[in-house]
Amino acid sequence: MVNKRQTRVDIMNLFAKLTESYDNKTNLDRLASRFHALSEIGATPDFGATRVAYSPEDRQAKELLKGWMREAGLRVREDAVGNVFGLLEGSRPELPIVLAGSHIDTVPNGGHFDGVAGVLTALEVAQRWKEQGYAPIRGLEIAAFADEEGSRFHASLTGSHFMMGELDLEAVKHYRDDNGLSFEEVLRADGLDAARAHEAARKPDELHGYVELHIEQGQVLEKRGLPVGIVNGIAGPAWLDMRWTGRASHAGTTPMGMRSDALAGAGEFVAVLDSLPEAFSPTAVATVGKFDVYPNGSNVIPGEVKLVVDVRDIDLGSRDRLIDEIVRVAQEIAARRGLQVSCDVNIKIDPTPMSPLLMACIRQAVEREGLPAFELTSGAGHDAMVIGRRVPTGMIFVRCLEGISHNPAEWASLSDLAVGLRVLDDTLKQLASSP
Repeated sequence: MVNKRQTRVDIMNLFAKLTESYDNKTNLDRLASRFHALSEIGATPDFGATRVAYSPEDRQAKELLKGWMREAGLRVREDAVGNVFGLLEGSRPELPIVLAGSHIDTVPNGGHFDGVAGVLTALEVAQRWKEQGYAPIRGLEIAAFADEEGSRFHASLTGSHFMMGELDLEAVKHYRDDNGLSFEEVLRADGLDAARAHEAARKPDELHGYVELHIEQGQVLEKRGLPVGIVNGIAGPAWLDMRWTGRASHAGTTPMGMRSDALAGAGEFVAVLDSLPEAFSPTAVATVGKFDVYPNGSNVIPGEVKLVVDVRDIDLGSRDRLIDEIVRVAQEIAARRGLQVSCDVNIKIDPTPMSPLLMACIRQAVEREGLPAFELTSGAGHDAMVIGRRVPTGMIFVRCLEGISHNPAEWASLSDLAVGLRVLDDTLKQLASSP
């Protein structure tokens, strides 16, 4: 495991060492080369990458990926909303297939592993099976889902939602990107036909299971000294829009005891919020990351504060009880300070537990590596969250340096990716060989 942050030069040198085997079990020359090639598409001055969904850079990356899929001997297609698939045929094509993958779009100035690791390792598994002459009973399909990050329309998981029939053209008619372009206009510019978006939907019974390998985007595995972990569920996010209202007045002439300071009340709330989740669940979290103060003058007592509380947990009941307590605490603070507070739930998505069957398959694969089968929860959303509501789904986490993600410093060592690749290979073999 790399124990210090890599510079861009270090990263590119590691990617470029194509003649070196990164551990004694798995040669990753081809995988490293593909990471390197994708890292150069949308490269930023900060040494990250910007491949926002449906951008020219995203299109270039998709075409490169499709070329690699054809090189691997897969049957390649792209659906009407930009999801890319490569199928390795099974010996019994009438059976539901196994799906594996993730995404290759990025946030602005993002890193090189988020999503990409899941697509490239799944592709490597399929290509090795083809080269080794391994013929699975069930087909193995590799997926790169469109617009997972949500950076284009500020609504994430677009491609997987369409594939699972949870979005249609009517539902996204209000989508506008930062340039004011509609969903249809953006897809048209990318060479896609939004009028055929309904064709992206697939029946859940076409899929035997879905497996997604992903960097952890947290520090749990790193602190435990483990290269991989088994995800037991994906926390469901809920966003509360809060508006604290007091009275704006002069900062110099209003005595302290006569103020109706919206920021003082909101600030007390944020300080108290930090201690609330642990009373409801060990996996619950609550965060205020957006905070707007009005009128925002240095000599004006704030009359209004708007903020968003992001609440997440793997357990739906404990998350919703936590939300109730957050609202109660906010109202209590507001009443004591002579303020008004409104709390509106803007987003509320149920947590997604992973399939016990797929978790058992991953557990066997991890134990065959001689590693402890450690389970952890995903606090971030993934395509697996959407697919897992209707299809048996499992996730493999790979350790990442300092838990950094959505950042040019995002890093997973190639030796850890090698372990993840072997665990993914083993898991997919278990699924694809079952009649």
